[in-house]
Amino acid sequence: MTGFFSSSKHSSPPHHTSSPSPPHSFSETLIEDTLNNAEPIIKKWDLDSSNSNNSYCTVSNLFQESRLDAKKFLDAVTDLQHAMQFVVKESSSSQLLVRAQNLMHIAIKRLQKEFHNILSGNRYFLDPENVSRESTRSSGSDEDDNVEIEARFNEFSITDNEGEKEKVSMAVDLKAIADCMIEVGYGNECAKIYKLNRKSVVDETLYYLGVENICSSTVQKMEWEALEKKIKIWLSAVKVAVSTLFYGERILCDQVFSISDNIRESCFSDIVKESASSLFTFPEMVAKYKKLSLEKMFRILDMYDAISEIWSEIEEIFGFESTVVVKSQAMSSMVKLREASRTMLSEFETAIKKDSSKVVPGGGIHPLTRYVMNYLIFLSDYSGPISEIVADWPAVVKSPLPESYLLSPTADDGDGDSPSCVVSVRLAWLILVLLCKLDGKAGFYNDVPLSYLFLANNLNYVVSKVRESSLKLLLGPVWLPNHEAKVEQYMANYERMGWSKVMMSLPENLTVEISSSEVKEYFCKFNSGFEEAYRKQSSWVIPDPKFRDEVKISLAKKIVSAYRPFYEKYCEMVARNESGGEVESIVRFAPDDLQNYLSDLFYGTSFSENSSTTHSHGSTSTWSSPSRGS
Repeated sequence: MTGFFSSSKHSSPPHHTSSPSPPHSFSETLIEDTLNNAEPIIKKWDLDSSNSNNSYCTVSNLFQESRLDAKKFLDAVTDLQHAMQFVVKESSSSQLLVRAQNLMHIAIKRLQKEFHNILSGNRYFLDPENVSRESTRSSGSDEDDNVEIEARFNEFSITDNEGEKEKVSMAVDLKAIADCMIEVGYGNECAKIYKLNRKSVVDETLYYLGVENICSSTVQKMEWEALEKKIKIWLSAVKVAVSTLFYGERILCDQVFSISDNIRESCFSDIVKESASSLFTFPEMVAKYKKLSLEKMFRILDMYDAISEIWSEIEEIFGFESTVVVKSQAMSSMVKLREASRTMLSEFETAIKKDSSKVVPGGGIHPLTRYVMNYLIFLSDYSGPISEIVADWPAVVKSPLPESYLLSPTADDGDGDSPSCVVSVRLAWLILVLLCKLDGKAGFYNDVPLSYLFLANNLNYVVSKVRESSLKLLLGPVWLPNHEAKVEQYMANYERMGWSKVMMSLPENLTVEISSSEVKEYFCKFNSGFEEAYRKQSSWVIPDPKFRDEVKISLAKKIVSAYRPFYEKYCEMVARNESGGEVESIVRFAPDDLQNYLSDLFYGTSFSENSSTTHSHGSTSTWSSPSRGS
């Protein structure tokens, strides 16, 4: 400590003839020497100085002018404080102490100005433009949660090497001033300046990000379109707000006020607690929105997923006891979002079970099937949050199900309690509910073959959607082949029952000779059976082109292949025994004609509602394609 032990210039000469003056005490000598050293350094930067030579100090910045002068200034203030503390213990009425206090007042006033200038001149360690750029990058990288905050200080919001040096230098200057002011007893004054400046930066940045402080009643009164816009803004802002803005403020507070745990906690809490709590209150208000419906579930999942992804950062950033309210609010929002998601999943299942819409013409794809599968595909994209939401929420079987449907989706997938297995079971259960509902709807068709065609069409649609989406991975390796086999079984039943008259109209054994009249009778039965089946089924439909071609090929193999040898063996016999017109009435179809007729089937071009179906007494379908929004 410079000057603490220097001899006083005011000591009396040893051979003075007059009475000696009382000698200075050690403490007075100490503070006088300290004052003599500190006074020129401090007064050089006196904001109230009337000295024209020093007037530049009122508009200059000490820490920008000379780092050496800044260090001398801080050392002088610290030395002065130490000397004052020493003197107070011996004589609190010393005039030197009054002089020292006045000098300290000048120094603190200067340090307050320097602290304010540094903060004000660099308000945005993270300016709005950088926030916007960070927003587009934030989803592509994850920080290492185990790295200490202090160790990552120099990585915060650095755009180039010069920017890095400037920001680190600025933080070092702020820390140096804060250390000095806290040490000499002016920590609260320093913290007050810091809080006012940085809180305005946080509030302005959140405003720039579009975050609004709205109340629950306002949310409840909003139409969904308006609320969804605010949700999208929140989703874009929350990652940046937590991972960049709040995290950056935590880093800065920890750096600047590292000398005092109480002050750094107080500063960080007062700066971000209110805005962070408000940020995490919004999802809870959305979760309580009274107009939630199935289509809105994906926004709920988006918000849940957003908080879940940054939860470890929330715990790290808001680790102070005074900011635990922020963590509590974030967790409360997650709980409410989870409850809302569960409610909507239950409503989704109930809606499937209670659907009373009519069956579709021609045995095509039911709107319920399209809606449910599109919804489940969207849900499968949220397998992470869904696994958390349904982890401790087992599916409850309220009614017995057909044994043929009880096919475990995850029997070979290992641990039945794993998150992926939980999601698989839940999704497989919802598909099962759909298939059971379709099984009941199939009974409303008058024609049993049409019922099987309806089941085949819809299950094929389900299988196709699973095969082409992430549902394939979630449902496991067993689910898909099992249900593909079920489609084949439905089609086999359709072919057997829909074309039985046609197949039975031909002789079983062509090696056995039959009479001309029997040949004629076989042709007539075949004609009648084929025409009846074709006429009826010309109104039926198979929407999937690939599936339609597969069915046509299968029918051709069975019908044309059986008819061709009979035709080739007995067509000439009929021609020899009958006149021209009679021949055409008996042998109406050549094998190629049958192929052409079969090719025209399953487009539903001549549907007759009364001849093919009966309807349930419920309302028409209200199922439409779900949407996650954009």
